[in-house]
Amino acid sequence: MHPTVKPRLGIDIGKVLMAPIQGGRADTSFLSGTFEDAMRTPSAPHALACVGRLMKRFGPSNVHLVSKAGPGVQNKTWHWLRHHDVYGQTGLAPSRVWFCLERHQKRGHCERLGITHFIDDRLDVLVHLRGVVPYLYLFGEQRRGQAAPSWVQPVRDWPAVTAKILEDLVSTEPLGSGRR
Repeated sequence: MHPTVKPRLGIDIGKVLMAPIQGGRADTSFLSGTFEDAMRTPSAPHALACVGRLMKRFGPSNVHLVSKAGPGVQNKTWHWLRHHDVYGQTGLAPSRVWFCLERHQKRGHCERLGITHFIDDRLDVLVHLRGVVPYLYLFGEQRRGQAAPSWVQPVRDWPAVTAKILEDLVSTEPLGSGRR
């Protein structure tokens, strides 16, 4: 990353900001359940506190949620974000939430927003961000025996991804910035 580039963070919502697993099985209640089921879907452990911490480091205008969702899931997601007070707990503004209909379209959002760091649970999303986003984080448990490619950082949970992002930010700051 060039030293004059302002760091900007992109975060996926499903299985990253929202809890990825409930009861040992993938939680599909948000996607195919009732509206009430969707509102009961919790945030991922430590997610909101960690996003709040990253908001302070990146600045409130430099953190964005970028999610692939159709119209019905977009509606549920907007309500879920309010229902769980994501805005109040993290400092994120609703104007920093972006949706697309296809996974590969996240690339366009990242290019337009100047995203430098992106967290997603899907390798098939991150592959589209190669060459656009310098720091890619593959979030959560992956399939057994499936090693992450060298161009992504595998991170198991929110404390791990937060620590890695903060480490990456410090290692890319220019000399004389007072942060080393």
